[in-house]
Amino acid sequence: MTLLEGKSILITGGSGSFGHAMTRHALAQGAQKIRIFSRDESKQDIMRGTFNNNVLDFWVGDIRDYRSLSHATRGMDYVFHAAALKQVPSCEFFPEEAVRTNILGSVNVLDAASEAGVESVVMLSTDKAVQPINAMGMTKALMEKVLQAAARGRDDSDTRVCSVRYGNVMFSRGSVIPAFIKAALEGSPMRITDPDMTRFLLPLPVAVELVETALGEGQQGDLMIRKAPAATVIDLAEAISRVLDTPLRTEIIGVRHGEKIHETLATTVELARAVETEHHWRVRMDDRDLNYDLYFSQGEIRKEVPDYTSENTRRLTVDEVCGLLLGLPETQQALRRRVGATR
Repeated sequence: MTLLEGKSILITGGSGSFGHAMTRHALAQGAQKIRIFSRDESKQDIMRGTFNNNVLDFWVGDIRDYRSLSHATRGMDYVFHAAALKQVPSCEFFPEEAVRTNILGSVNVLDAASEAGVESVVMLSTDKAVQPINAMGMTKALMEKVLQAAARGRDDSDTRVCSVRYGNVMFSRGSVIPAFIKAALEGSPMRITDPDMTRFLLPLPVAVELVETALGEGQQGDLMIRKAPAATVIDLAEAISRVLDTPLRTEIIGVRHGEKIHETLATTVELARAVETEHHWRVRMDDRDLNYDLYFSQGEIRKEVPDYTSENTRRLTVDEVCGLLLGLPETQQALRRRVGATR
């Protein structure tokens, strides 16, 4: 029996990229009910037609509204919390909105799930939450802290809450790959911020796999971090040109506000207390109680390990990036468009 077989699942932000991938996975695993919770009724309607399956249950609502979440979580076994404001520029210009959604909305998810007696909650975080320099990353970092605060002091009978953190998901909404492919197909230059900028690359099914790992193995307050290879932006652009058989045209625009040259997926502090497996780290939360004296009188001996970044992780070659791209259905669709346009 699989983890999801016969279970009722709520996916917040369920009409997005992760929601589609998790829904396909949960259906294949025999989930009894999959409740898609989001505020975009247009995307929900498209998703309803795409899946055409009565196991799916669509709820229009906003995680900012506790009442709608309270109703949606009733009768659910698991909650996968993917709803968030994810675009760096949007969060930079409207940080209060990022706070309301990414932090306060996440508090609502945790409280509603606990009230409803949900068995497990898995919250999705990002590499931008580590040593953040933009509002999106800052609010995601606080989401992780909110979850750990909720986890402290719970016993085994309470709702189990944990989080996952991973790097850039290939072809997720707002990612650079669709923009590069569009430019290549149109014969326009790909807009490169910095040729040496590196980013973790992760296919969406691997992100789904990490969430299921957290569901099965995560303990109260755990943070599961997925290891991933990385590539430079210029190598990614070259790989896309090779795959589509188009000339490589680029335009260097410079690093944008709120961007890093390299992302960090795990800090030296986290790695010092992490349990490592082949594909991920399991980081236990700091479960000290509110005895503040301990913070002044008791420390810890840490082993010296470097941060895990997109600069020092395994670097993909252009050929390897091509292989990753060709394994994605979205790339195959782009190839079909390319072939159709040349006929």
